[in-house]
Amino acid sequence: MDIKWKNRGIALVYIILLTIGLNGLLVGLTRSDQLLDRNYFESYQFAREVDRFAELLNVLILNKLSLEEAKQTITASKEEIDEHRYFYGDLSTQLTNIRDQYELKIEEALANSQSLADYYIAERDRKIEDITLNFVDDEHVRIKVQMEKEQKLEEHFREIENYRTELLQYTSTFQYYFRDVNTGEIFTNIDGIDVPIQEYMSSKHMHYVRTFPSVNRGFISNDQPFPFENHDVIKQARKANVKVFEGYIGLPKNVPSTNSLITEYNKHEALRTVFILYVIFSIGVLIGIWYLNRKIPMTQFVSSYKNLEPWYRKVPVDLRVIIFGFSAMLTFVFLTRNLIYEFQYNVYAGFMESLAHIVITAFLISITAIQGRLLFDQYRGIDEIQGDWKHSIVMKSLALIKQFFANWRLGTQVLLIIAVIFGFGAGAVIVLIEPPVIVVYLPLLLLIGAPLIVLLVRRIRYFHKIAQHADKLVKGEMDSDLPVVGKSVFSDLAQSLNTLKSGVKISQKEQAKSERLKTELITNVSHDLRTPLTSIITYTELLKKPDLTNEDRSSYVEIIDRKSQRLKILIGDLFEVSKMASGNMELSKDKVDLYQLLQQSLAENNERMQESTLHFRCDKPEEAIYAYVDGLKMHRVFDNLIGNILKYSLENTRVYINFKATPQKATIYFKNVTKFELGENTDELFERFKRGDVSRNTEGSGLGLAIAKSIVDIHGGDMDIEVDGDLFKVTITIDRIK
Repeated sequence: MDIKWKNRGIALVYIILLTIGLNGLLVGLTRSDQLLDRNYFESYQFAREVDRFAELLNVLILNKLSLEEAKQTITASKEEIDEHRYFYGDLSTQLTNIRDQYELKIEEALANSQSLADYYIAERDRKIEDITLNFVDDEHVRIKVQMEKEQKLEEHFREIENYRTELLQYTSTFQYYFRDVNTGEIFTNIDGIDVPIQEYMSSKHMHYVRTFPSVNRGFISNDQPFPFENHDVIKQARKANVKVFEGYIGLPKNVPSTNSLITEYNKHEALRTVFILYVIFSIGVLIGIWYLNRKIPMTQFVSSYKNLEPWYRKVPVDLRVIIFGFSAMLTFVFLTRNLIYEFQYNVYAGFMESLAHIVITAFLISITAIQGRLLFDQYRGIDEIQGDWKHSIVMKSLALIKQFFANWRLGTQVLLIIAVIFGFGAGAVIVLIEPPVIVVYLPLLLLIGAPLIVLLVRRIRYFHKIAQHADKLVKGEMDSDLPVVGKSVFSDLAQSLNTLKSGVKISQKEQAKSERLKTELITNVSHDLRTPLTSIITYTELLKKPDLTNEDRSSYVEIIDRKSQRLKILIGDLFEVSKMASGNMELSKDKVDLYQLLQQSLAENNERMQESTLHFRCDKPEEAIYAYVDGLKMHRVFDNLIGNILKYSLENTRVYINFKATPQKATIYFKNVTKFELGENTDELFERFKRGDVSRNTEGSGLGLAIAKSIVDIHGGDMDIEVDGDLFKVTITIDRIK
């Protein structure tokens, strides 16, 4: 425990010394012009003293203007006369106001004293006569305007006299010499000099000299407004008699040391010396800290900051950077404060304030250094920054804004509604403060606020209806569709719910159909597999009889072989369909002439075609039709379709096979007349083990069309079935190449 507290003490001393060192160095770099580059007579404080003396000298001595002279410059323009005349309104308005003012007074006076009433009546009549004369006689108004201006001048001159004491204090310190450029008149407080004024007003006799005119300053004149002369009347009076002066203002070297300016000069020089010593001391402290840190790294005394790391990581990265930047800037501001100035007026108070400042600055340096070290340890690469940036306040805010405006219309409408509500709320506060505003507020409330409330009620009711409908939909209650009212986000939501409900109904129908087809599939597979298997088992049992003739034995073996082959084909087709459904079929595509491929399939089935009573009509296309397909697989498609035609076509009917080609697509049509009634739902013919012969007495696995469609699908083509009465039509569309 003692070692721990000792380390903390060392770290505290280290931080305080570092603070002092950095403060002295930064102040020396940033504030050196205040003490080193300028002497006191070039400082801003001294320049203000000279400027103030020049202003007072100009007003009270150089451009001294008497009250009578100022009054002689007073005039009253037409605009001023009209402004005075109409200040309280036109004639009728002013007369009405006067009568209203005295009406109640006269009535009350008549009830108590006739003499008082007569006084009020006479006073009212005088004012009425005066106001009436204002609108009749311009000269009457001009005299009143001039009298008002004279009153302002008198007030101003009384105010100016208050500055004369301040001028006397300055003249006891500064010396001046000015000459009127136009008249040559001299104004000075310098007496008994035996050298020319130019030589006297030099660094030999003066601490400081300001020349008029100079590079930075022009002549002294009264054509510019003075800071404490803000009356238009006095400005007009001075412009009537413009004077221009050249000369000098100087601070003589024989001014007593007790003079306030000399005291400030001496204090400034002392502060310069202290400042230089402080900067040198600070640089020495920094060098010493650097040397000690090389021998004994200070990190071994400061390890507790790592305990803050788990908590610090919980703060979003952008907030961490902002806090770090703010603390760094605040630390810099504190470090660049010139502590030497704290000792100007009171050494003890300056010491205490400087000590408090150093402690606060040390604390800020510690906080900033700890934050910087934690940030550096965590973010050594761009990957760490990108990972944490996703959870920053900026990204979360952007995501929130993006979600808010996911539906642009809804987000805009909500913002507008909030703005209108806020506006009416602010308007209500304004009405409470300024009741007359209700004349504007109430119509706006009726024209905008009331319709907005009605609209909100309707939208909320519509939304409630949508929510109830969605709840029923979740429970499986398929009521009538929601009404789609207007064009808004709620109408879009209602339309989406209607579409969803329609999709649910279709899904339910498809699910019921799937269940039915699944049952039929199991039944059909069982039947189609059991039929040949039963025959094989039966005839195998018969073959076991010892008294069986050779002729019967051969017949039974032939039947077993035929049924076995049928079972083999059935299992092979079933395996093929499963393979296609799982997407495991591999294609070996090549450029194939579709018509030649069809002719090959027809040639292989030629014997069965000759044995049937069907008449095949196959039109040859005008040009070769090529497609990029797997020849063996497409041959299987044609073979299955031709096999279905031979098995399920009505005897003594025609079969048509046609080609139609466009530059991009090739289409093949297979048309025949069926011997069985197929019904309306032709899509089920693509299901596995589905046959046109419902009794399932014909040969076949019921997988032919399913296999054919799967092959066409994996080639990116389409295979469709159309039934018109007994006419059965298969259409195959596939991409064509040249």
